[in-house]
Amino acid sequence: MTKKKINPHRKSIDLLVSWTGLLAAVALLAVSVGLFWANSFIGSQIEEQLSSQKITFPATGSEAYKSLPASDQQAIEPFAGETVTTGQQARVFADNYIAVHLSNIGGGKTYSELSAQSQSNPDDKKLAGQVDTIFRGETLRGILLNAYAFGTMAMVAQYAAALSLVLAVVLAILAGLGFRHAHK
Repeated sequence: MTKKKINPHRKSIDLLVSWTGLLAAVALLAVSVGLFWANSFIGSQIEEQLSSQKITFPATGSEAYKSLPASDQQAIEPFAGETVTTGQQARVFADNYIAVHLSNIGGGKTYSELSAQSQSNPDDKKLAGQVDTIFRGETLRGILLNAYAFGTMAMVAQYAAALSLVLAVVLAILAGLGFRHAHK
């Protein structure tokens, strides 16, 4: 039986590729840890900030709940009676509760439209009150939608962290197999 002649540089190439894979695995592991931390930090900040506001969904069957259109009742139902603590809850409250009330108060007009109308009629106290209420409501709605956006970023970070962790493990296994092959 003849022994196969092996390229003398093959071991060096195997070691180089294996070390590169191992370093990439370590880098991906560090990225994964950072992304998991970012997810946790953002999630806890959202919960802390929203909890302190004590915004609560109307309970199923309450007058506030019944006053909403059926589609908005359906969106709110999973959170009925709960305090808003997550980005998803913030979006539902902003879009399916606050937005409905603002539309009713302003007759479907935006803050900008009502403000321009109020500036044309400076003596109309009722209109000025609507402008003030719409402004406050849109401000709260915007803040809640920012919480939703950050919650979405946290979710993306979590998925990216999990993917990075899986890739790090795969690269570490491949690097280990490469080191084993290099020493044969």
